[in-house]
Amino acid sequence: MYFLLHKVAKNIADNRLLRAGDTVVAAVSGGADSIALLDILCSLEELRLRIVVAHLNHMLRGVDSDGDASFVRDMAQRYDLPFELQSVDVYRFSMENGLSLEEGGREARYAWFDDIAARTGADAIALGHHADDQAETVLMRLLRGAGTSGLSGMSAGVGSRYVRPLLCATRVEIEDYLKERGIPFRTDGSNSDTRFLRNRIRHELLPYLKTFNPSISDRLIATAQILSADEALLESLTDRAFDRLALSANDGIKLDIAGLLSEPRGLRFRVYRRAIRAAKGNLLHMALKHLQKIDDLASSPKANSHADLPGNVKVAKCYQTLSITSGTADSRTELPELVIEGPGVYPLHGNRTLSICIGRPPGSWKDLPPWKACFDPDAAPFPWIVRTFRAGDRFVPLGMTGSKKLKDFFIDMKIPPRDRRTVPLIVCNDRIIWIAGLRVAADARLKDRAKAAIAAEVLVHQP
Repeated sequence: MYFLLHKVAKNIADNRLLRAGDTVVAAVSGGADSIALLDILCSLEELRLRIVVAHLNHMLRGVDSDGDASFVRDMAQRYDLPFELQSVDVYRFSMENGLSLEEGGREARYAWFDDIAARTGADAIALGHHADDQAETVLMRLLRGAGTSGLSGMSAGVGSRYVRPLLCATRVEIEDYLKERGIPFRTDGSNSDTRFLRNRIRHELLPYLKTFNPSISDRLIATAQILSADEALLESLTDRAFDRLALSANDGIKLDIAGLLSEPRGLRFRVYRRAIRAAKGNLLHMALKHLQKIDDLASSPKANSHADLPGNVKVAKCYQTLSITSGTADSRTELPELVIEGPGVYPLHGNRTLSICIGRPPGSWKDLPPWKACFDPDAAPFPWIVRTFRAGDRFVPLGMTGSKKLKDFFIDMKIPPRDRRTVPLIVCNDRIIWIAGLRVAADARLKDRAKAAIAAEVLVHQP
């Protein structure tokens, strides 16, 4: 028991997953891993965590699903913790969105966890994935086809709101811990259903591979750790390249072709992936052939050409600019005015949402990407208004001391006239404090010694 507690505590400390006093949304399904996660987080008294128990009823197993929800509610009461429950018809959601049940369940869970985190001002969302899940994930991605990013497996959560404290522990260690502590858990019968790829890997492929190497799970986990370190390095290179080459536009991303073609092919492909994710919200159904298609377009001697990619992604070349957009965005429709009363998730047009939460200031708010921003609560109190461009609008861009006409700012940022009235403007007390996706106003920025911060982020979702 104490071995696993020490192991998880070390993992949290080594990877800086949580800080003392953090508010944490614990994703609890009722299975062994999530119940162990809940108990361990409550047992790490030195962290003094404020825990919110969250359970999503997927409505896939009838009375068994309802039983899971009741069980988790009882466990939350046992630990005297607040409990959040939501039910989603995952089968219907998956069919309507063209997703597998696994993908649909994941989309529904993460969207809801994000909403809870925004409402509660949570610093982290803790998931119960463990080492055996990691080995299965690496094999699953290998079978489907993946590069360094996919084969590096799941991150423990370094620099992310989603954290996986149990990624250092095996399934056997977790079940032994619960047995020794006398803590009950639920068993999901669908985990034995080999119609699902992960279950086939767990029950058929991994046992077969163990006949070649009994330590195959350990080797897969070690490989993921090595590739994860490589991926972190490559991502830092991609960050710098994207900052140099990309410009956020209302309906997607614009890339400088001359700069792109001066970079190595592998880095170009990473920049394309980053641009697609920014425009579409994910990389579903994107494969090597699609990245090659974009690269061929960029390298083409034609001044103007275009290509269609899965998920309604449009790629267009116009002279020395490559535009990657989501075809679902409607740049002709102006945003309706929206009142932001406080933390939460608010709908925007073009399959986007505005997520707002209050918490501790980030380590380096100055390096945030343009679709994220932090504000001083005293300088930018609620309520806020989200509206679009009006003639005569002015604001003081971060980095400047004087005000600037918003029209001139849009011209400097090369925002086409047809798109200017669809850019979300965040307004507080009749002052524009954020041109969402472009620039924060100087007078609303987070002060260096601020004790709290309002964090805002524009999220793009798959239609």
